[in-house]
Amino acid sequence: MPRQLFVTTALPYANGHFHIGHIMEYIQADIWVRFQRMQGHQVHFVGADDAHGAPIMIAAEKAGKTPQAFVADIAAGRKPYLDGFHIAFDNWHSTDGPENHQLAQDTYRALRKNGLIFTREIEQFFDPVKAMFLPDRYIKGECPKCGAKDQYGDSCEVCGAVYAPTELKHPYSTLTGATPVMKTSEHHFFQLSSPRCIEFLEGWTHGSAPISQQPRLQPEVLNKIKEWFTTDEQGHGGLADWDISRDAPYFGIEIPDAPGKYFYVWLDAPIGYLASLKNYFDKQGLDFEAFMADPKTEQVHFIGKDITYFHTLFWPAMLHFSGRRTPDHIFVHGFITVSGEKMSKSRGTGISPLRYLEIGMNAEWLRYYIAAKLNGKVEDVDFNPDDFVARVNSDLVGKYINIASRAAGFLTKRFDGRLTAELPAESRTLLEGLQAARDDIARLYEEREYAKALRETMALADRVNEYVDAHKPWELAKQAGQDARLQQVCSTCIEAFRLLTIYLKPVLPALAAQIEGFLKIEPLRFADAGRLLGAQTIGEYKHLMQRVDAKLLDALFEPPAEPSPQSSPAAAADGAKPGGEALAPTITIDDFTKIDLRLAKIVDAALVEGSTKLLRLTLDVGEGRHRTVFSGIQSAFKPADVIGKFTVVVANLAPRKMKFGLSEGMVLAASHTDDKTHPGLYLLEPTPGAVPGLRVR
Repeated sequence: MPRQLFVTTALPYANGHFHIGHIMEYIQADIWVRFQRMQGHQVHFVGADDAHGAPIMIAAEKAGKTPQAFVADIAAGRKPYLDGFHIAFDNWHSTDGPENHQLAQDTYRALRKNGLIFTREIEQFFDPVKAMFLPDRYIKGECPKCGAKDQYGDSCEVCGAVYAPTELKHPYSTLTGATPVMKTSEHHFFQLSSPRCIEFLEGWTHGSAPISQQPRLQPEVLNKIKEWFTTDEQGHGGLADWDISRDAPYFGIEIPDAPGKYFYVWLDAPIGYLASLKNYFDKQGLDFEAFMADPKTEQVHFIGKDITYFHTLFWPAMLHFSGRRTPDHIFVHGFITVSGEKMSKSRGTGISPLRYLEIGMNAEWLRYYIAAKLNGKVEDVDFNPDDFVARVNSDLVGKYINIASRAAGFLTKRFDGRLTAELPAESRTLLEGLQAARDDIARLYEEREYAKALRETMALADRVNEYVDAHKPWELAKQAGQDARLQQVCSTCIEAFRLLTIYLKPVLPALAAQIEGFLKIEPLRFADAGRLLGAQTIGEYKHLMQRVDAKLLDALFEPPAEPSPQSSPAAAADGAKPGGEALAPTITIDDFTKIDLRLAKIVDAALVEGSTKLLRLTLDVGEGRHRTVFSGIQSAFKPADVIGKFTVVVANLAPRKMKFGLSEGMVLAASHTDDKTHPGLYLLEPTPGAVPGLRVR
């Protein structure tokens, strides 16, 4: 039976352009949507900008714009990314649209009527310099659970703990650097701790979707959710009530009957999924409420692992207790890294999606490469430049495109583009093997096991290439009396190429459209794998895809452009580049004081197994404990060279999880940007008499 699907991706925050993490998520969802449509299912695929919140308000103020104008400018830049990577949303909207205002307020009223909204006075941080209550993300301090420094006011990026901003140790305002003061304000809460909510969520999270009969959540997600439900012996932990209001000034949706109060952005943002669908349905003359009430409708969300808490707890509870349908599936994915490391623009390891397109790289290279790394689990995807070049050139060009290029020319020149339906048994056996793989490949797409689907498809391509190598059409073309055999071999290749194109079309939609034109056929569906073309006349073959030139990868990872001379007084004087690079843009003393530089003694050092760059340093920073820092100084120092030395460490840098362990800071060293002509790496060392813990001021 045809399915009726409503599919979304997480809403990007409208304070910046798309980054590669957005594009990865959209590609994953777009592949799944295209596959469903190739199966004959009806899919409504929508997205929107997450437009509200203090960050938008503050960014707009700095830009000298209204929040609405600021968001509109960001939205205007979305199209080149989406079109460029062939991501086919049916509708793109904004959470500041009238539909979202209405739906958010209606949802709140329903929750209030259901007895799950209450108010109470809270003490909240207030920035005395900015004269405003501080949103969670504008307060930083030490995590109350693990002690990690520079953590945001709502959650810890190191241990994953969720907490109130008032629980932070040594808090400060990220807007002004001021120590916030406590003020009292009445806030509105959604009672997530209610036994009704807990009972519902325990059932919902462990349940299956009514139509697909598949679990709503992945096993890894369920394991994480168990932690959030768990309370310790002292009664700490478990689900906490959710603060859903913010005080003016705030850019957002007003809470009904509460002047000066606005919905916290995380309440109205997911409702933006529904608002975008309603906006689309209104434009198409369709009935939004009837569609959402239809038991055949399936609601599916693709999200990153960093927003699991909101989507698997708040969102379904909010929907259920406001009388709306709950999601059938929430598909969670990991992050994208570059060569095993978190991306960094300053280190030249960040991938700009727009730059990727601007330098002429084929969008479907990236779609294929990402798909070849994706599975149904919550795992990170790593972009390795060398692997990217090898995989695209080997799989797409060497195995797949090569099948058509080796056969099509003979058919056009010798047989006016006509295929023959009279195929020998050997050809039919090959093609039947390709056809028999259809259901397995379809199942893998359904389960988002794209890497396995592509491996199976390329294994089929290998079989076709073995057939080509065995029958050598280029030799048959030279032999008298072999025309019929040549036509059969080349027809077999084109039939196989078409079957492989069906299996690759969700990943390579633009290429598939070119091939459909070349073969003179209707848009391919998965059901079409059940038949062959037969006596079909095809068009003239034109080269379909170029190989990746490794030089393009060099251009993609070029370091960011250096600041203009005017950004640095010293550089403006004579254009000098001390150390091989221009001085960074001017900062204020407030910027500098946010960095806590301390003297540290290196009490131990060791090589790191599996790394040719890192040393594991054990540091005494005067805290009464030792820290571990992984430092990329192995090229210049042996462990014995640094043990006992004093150096300078960035002590309030957020701890970073690495595959070798947790790194709790950064040791400072100096070097020239061109280490080939100016070799050398120099640790910063204080003069004699220094002790651990002294602050660099």
